[in-house]
Amino acid sequence: MKALQTELEARHRQHLYRRRRVVEKNDGAELWVDGQRLINFCSNDYLGLAGHPDIAAAMQQGVRDWGVGSGAAHLVTGHTAAHHALEEELAEFTGYPRVLLFSTGYMANQGVITALMGRGDTLFQDRLNHASLIDGALQSRSKLKRYPHNETVALSGQLRTANGEKMIATDAVFSMDGDLAPLPALAEIAAQQQAWLMVDDAHGFGVLGEEGRGTSNHFGLGPTEVPILMATLGKALGTFGAFVAGSEALIEMLIQQARSYIYTTAPPAAVAEASRASLQIARRESWRRERLNELIVRLREHLLKLGLPLMNSPTPIQPIIAGDAACALAWSQQLESEGILVGAIRPPTVPEGSARLRITLSAAHNDQQFDRLLNALSRLQQ
Repeated sequence: MKALQTELEARHRQHLYRRRRVVEKNDGAELWVDGQRLINFCSNDYLGLAGHPDIAAAMQQGVRDWGVGSGAAHLVTGHTAAHHALEEELAEFTGYPRVLLFSTGYMANQGVITALMGRGDTLFQDRLNHASLIDGALQSRSKLKRYPHNETVALSGQLRTANGEKMIATDAVFSMDGDLAPLPALAEIAAQQQAWLMVDDAHGFGVLGEEGRGTSNHFGLGPTEVPILMATLGKALGTFGAFVAGSEALIEMLIQQARSYIYTTAPPAAVAEASRASLQIARRESWRRERLNELIVRLREHLLKLGLPLMNSPTPIQPIIAGDAACALAWSQQLESEGILVGAIRPPTVPEGSARLRITLSAAHNDQQFDRLLNALSRLQQ
């Protein structure tokens, strides 16, 4: 116990201690935390759908039809007609033969990698990949090789010396930087080297591409070029859960071998019904993506005028590099004192020396809220 306390005290000194907030009320783009009303600029609710009344009504109807819990794993009695309909609708939307629902994106990434890769195989991952992809590689016991961020030449060199089954796994939109993976180049390398290409599109699905079909669609790629696609429902779609899209054979293999799918209770059917409603709204209401893109352009123009260290991101994720953790925390606290909630992202989530504010934008932000953010950022002490 003494060793634990020593470690916690060290985290305090290094400005790396993490604290949970207790949200007392969530009202779209605003939160009440500790009695304070804050405009939320650190949510992944990119399209502003999490509080949509039609989606809430679909979930309430789902509870009336199916109850609160699923009661069992998908392979026992937990897979309902609502889950099945959502899988079919997601398959049609993404253009893939089949889709398999998972409880979380973390579980989806672990399930795919551990089902397809093992001892003697080699997995290639971008150095800035999400922790769920890295943890999946470690659990699979395959050989993990990490290439420099978006460096396709380095990746090609690593692949030429690999043995066994080969897989390239990458974020599509990198969650802390907001930039895009070079998917066309990665698809070409994977085809040349006869490697799987797995793309985690958690932050691109619903935002990029035609009707929000995602980053692969944004680049004009489909199931042939990207045979394994993972995306989440808890960000742009505003609900909960994740899915993997792929071939008939891939999905059947995951049903047989993905432990994070087989050995867990299925998500509530009511959540599936809410996700079905959300998908239809996201497709239909293109103004949400248009609004989002407008805010991205305006924010970047403002930050460039201020001379703040802005990263090259075309997405709702807009990081401002502070450098050290103490500065990132001070910036976050200054914004909070002005009623603006923006999280300070520190190591080990990001590399040493790159602590940052991670601003995320939503179609739910109105002009008054957005202008308050711009004015508060103008007063940041650099």
